[in-house]
Amino acid sequence: MASPPDICIRGAGIVGRTLALLLARERLNVALVDAHPATPGLVPAADVRAYSLNGAAKALLQDLRCWPEPPAVTPVHQMQVWGDRGGQLSFGASEQGVDSLNWMVDVPVLEALLAQAVQFQPQIQVVQAPVAAPLTVVCEGRASQTRAELGVGFDITHYPQHAVATRLLCERAHEGIARQWFGWSAAPGLTPAQAEVLALLPMGGEGGREVGLVWSVHPLRAQELMAMSAENFALSLASACQNSLGGMQLSAERAVWPLQLARAERWIGPMPGVVKQSFALAGDAAHSLHPLAGQGLNVGLADVAELVQVIRAKEFWRPLHDLKWLRRYERARQADVQAMGLVTDGLQRLFAQPGTVWQNLRNWGMRGFDRSGPLKHWMTQRAMGQSADRAER
Repeated sequence: MASPPDICIRGAGIVGRTLALLLARERLNVALVDAHPATPGLVPAADVRAYSLNGAAKALLQDLRCWPEPPAVTPVHQMQVWGDRGGQLSFGASEQGVDSLNWMVDVPVLEALLAQAVQFQPQIQVVQAPVAAPLTVVCEGRASQTRAELGVGFDITHYPQHAVATRLLCERAHEGIARQWFGWSAAPGLTPAQAEVLALLPMGGEGGREVGLVWSVHPLRAQELMAMSAENFALSLASACQNSLGGMQLSAERAVWPLQLARAERWIGPMPGVVKQSFALAGDAAHSLHPLAGQGLNVGLADVAELVQVIRAKEFWRPLHDLKWLRRYERARQADVQAMGLVTDGLQRLFAQPGTVWQNLRNWGMRGFDRSGPLKHWMTQRAMGQSADRAER
């Protein structure tokens, strides 16, 4: 990249690399900050995260020719949800007139495709430290150091839950079904029982027997699960999911992290002490959601799509550091993220309420929603990304 960068992107994860590729297609010179580039010959640690991508995210990545091939991508044809007192929900792709509700994507494969595409894009220069540019986009994740240095507050609500994640090989095929249970459990020293959310997500392609686990539990319960032997962990999980997939065997290490709802107090602003330079936040640097709805990366990629759309539509005479056009991005994305945050936070709090009255109420609501017809269809379409018009463009 012979010319100075128009935009500097801090963070070379999925969101940052996707943004860099889209901006390069707009004929903008991009400096992509990768502070921890891969070391040749070093095998990275296995990534057990399971990303659910909707139709809008898939279209975005396909347009960049970075959509993985099977078995690194697994279509989800149905989603089944069980409550804690007999309530049940079922979402089917056939009901929506589509082949798949969403797709489970293998993280390392997607990251490798994006990294390769970046290498072949001459308008992207990968650097190890930030460089000056009219616009800096921060995509460093929820623990962003740059966001803190910019003095942007991050309003965090800590959930009394940690996510325990891993991969498992099951006795029976997953059949393209994402399964989720809302329930209660206890651990030594934990009284009374605490709410938990258990999700088994189909992996390994059509007809596969591998699943990704995201088990949201109280921190003490998380400690107990992490301390178990692999065999006892698999037995506890099989019991918790009612042996829905038969016997289970761990195929990866376990990982654990705290859960939170968070949102930056502002998403744009001038670079402190520097004239004609501004910043914008995107992805987890701007927001963090509970994983129960599987929308985290979808929301981050929607940030990227919106920012590029606003850049494309801005008046030609406005410079990239102009806060007036950047506010269009901030307004559009804050509203959408707030709505998604209200949904995920509301569900988490609803199922965390103890007592028979609450159990009866929420499971009555689940059964009613399952029969609601148009409302259920609208919510499903939104989760699939069908209503995010801007993100699809």
